[in-house]
Amino acid sequence: MMRPALRLSCLTLATGLAFAGAAARAATTPEADAAFLDAVTWGVSPASHAELRAKGRERWLREQLHPPAGPALPEAAQAQVDALTPKGTLLERISALDAQARAASAEPDPDAKKAAQQAYQGALSAAARDAAAATILRALDSPDQVRERLTWFWLNRFNVHQGKANLRAMVGDYVDAAIRPHALGRFRDLLEATLRHPAMLRYLDNADNAAGHLNENYARELMELHTLGVGSGYTQGDVEALARILTGVGIDARPEDPKLKPERQADLVRAGLFEFNPNRHDYGDKVFLGHAIRGRGWPEIVEALDLIAREPATARTVSAALARYFLGAPPSDALVARLAQVFTRSDGDIAAVLDALFHAPDFAASLGGGFKDPARYVLSAVRLAYDGRTIRNAAPIQGWLNRLGEGLFNRSTPDGYPLGAAAWNGLGQMTTRFEIARQIGSGSAGLFKPAPDMADEPAFPLLQNGLYFSTLSATLSAPTRDALARAVSPQDWNTLFLSAPEFMR
Repeated sequence: MMRPALRLSCLTLATGLAFAGAAARAATTPEADAAFLDAVTWGVSPASHAELRAKGRERWLREQLHPPAGPALPEAAQAQVDALTPKGTLLERISALDAQARAASAEPDPDAKKAAQQAYQGALSAAARDAAAATILRALDSPDQVRERLTWFWLNRFNVHQGKANLRAMVGDYVDAAIRPHALGRFRDLLEATLRHPAMLRYLDNADNAAGHLNENYARELMELHTLGVGSGYTQGDVEALARILTGVGIDARPEDPKLKPERQADLVRAGLFEFNPNRHDYGDKVFLGHAIRGRGWPEIVEALDLIAREPATARTVSAALARYFLGAPPSDALVARLAQVFTRSDGDIAAVLDALFHAPDFAASLGGGFKDPARYVLSAVRLAYDGRTIRNAAPIQGWLNRLGEGLFNRSTPDGYPLGAAAWNGLGQMTTRFEIARQIGSGSAGLFKPAPDMADEPAFPLLQNGLYFSTLSATLSAPTRDALARAVSPQDWNTLFLSAPEFMR
């Protein structure tokens, strides 16, 4: 249990959250660079701060916005990610799991059937846990921190929920194949990558969308949540037209192609589990967003995506969402307009939009002011506490994120988790954060337990490090410094520091 005095100190610090945003400092100061890193990465650490100071902010940012194609990790983290990544293709894994499910359902003995079905569900759950662990390891240890922040942003915007059907076996591939490779590329390519992934097609029911049996779920969310936004001018007729355009876009794990009429055979598109099936497509002409689209199969989808990605409303909506994510507050109309111009001129180049955002005066003014959502809070604490050391067990982090209400792949609705502070700064949330701060600050917290039947490796969070004494201490308010001075042990000091208003931002 947390000592009453310590809890009182934590709650006292929490009352200062509304006043903790520090004024932006000159770009050349260590404090300003620390704030910049906290805003654009998963949290400042001694190593990342030293790297940025050595390279200079412009060179560092240029390398972050244009990283190597393949994600790079330290050797220890890469070994763990490799072990967590399932072998074979997604098609092969889903086919094997489908066979396992069919065998379990066909088992005549009730007890054996129950055990087989539990084994199937266990395999799905293990796949989702491994996917979350690998994503967390990349967020903590990848040198390409801006790409990892964008990966989580796009994953939240193009949200899928692991609880539906067999999505637990798909979410890892969704992150690694559809989201991360396009996180800093062209928005149009990201949009198509999510459209073609079976996780999205299953989650929003387009796998069931066929001529004569229209399902509008994906068409509606694609415009409302992913691109154009509410109130942008599209109509219910546009939703229906897009749903018709998307008929036949679905999933097929069967090795053989569907039987098609000779004149439709060239229209078939298959890639892994993804399939565009001409038999299920509405070949009638459509009118979408004021444009006549001739019925001709897959090229209709390409044309529709081109139209959506280049709509001014998409430029504004996506730019505003990116700005809110990194500013920690709703952006000004003027900033959104400037970013939307960059989006349009660059044909949706996400890196170009971010470059403009990170150089905007609004961004400099926001540093130190945005309230951390649970993922940023937890990951920034671990990055600062164990800089240069790869955790061995991501399960505690998964548990903390779930307790704080922002578990990976756990948002059941397609709108994704909210980005505003009001969703995360309530008393219950703060009390839970204090408990998590105590766990992280008091010891290894299970982060270095290689296996359930093994003991924790020796570890202790090093928060009073060189970065703290040279830079971070200067950013603390007088009440925070006074509270830290009253700490009676390193564990108390760590807990107080991770509970401080300044660390929450």
